[in-house]
Amino acid sequence: MRANYKVELAAGLFLVIGLGALLWLATQATDYGRDIGREAYTVSARFTNVGDLRERAPVKIAGVPVGLVDGIEVDPVTFEAVVQLRIDNRFNEVPTDTSASILTSGVLGDRYVGLEPGGSPMALVDGDELMLTQSAVVLEQLVSKFLFNAGDDKDEQ
Repeated sequence: MRANYKVELAAGLFLVIGLGALLWLATQATDYGRDIGREAYTVSARFTNVGDLRERAPVKIAGVPVGLVDGIEVDPVTFEAVVQLRIDNRFNEVPTDTSASILTSGVLGDRYVGLEPGGSPMALVDGDELMLTQSAVVLEQLVSKFLFNAGDDKDEQ
């Protein structure tokens, strides 16, 4: 009876440690904004399609998080998505001709905004708008284009 008690206690302790590790991993994997300080500036970018981009999604330059998505709205005149990007002041020399793309990371398909710096000597400041943007690639649209265009090539030959 005594040995059985030790096995049950060890199994219970292992389970509690495992659940604690999973909880810690879940909080660390989803806290994109922890490195973004209070000192930040906001720029906007317009996209025709943001896919499933969400607020607090990371903004990255060369794969390094430099900010996060602060808000997503629809312009009532042009019906484009206006995305507010909050960038940490540590990265205050991002050129004004920087381009923004909505990209997918990993197998799970989390979306983020990737910035590709240009060569302008002038840097972005609070309130600027990025003019060069590339919208999200939606898998369903690619599949439908492939299916419907595949038959068209055969008819033309």
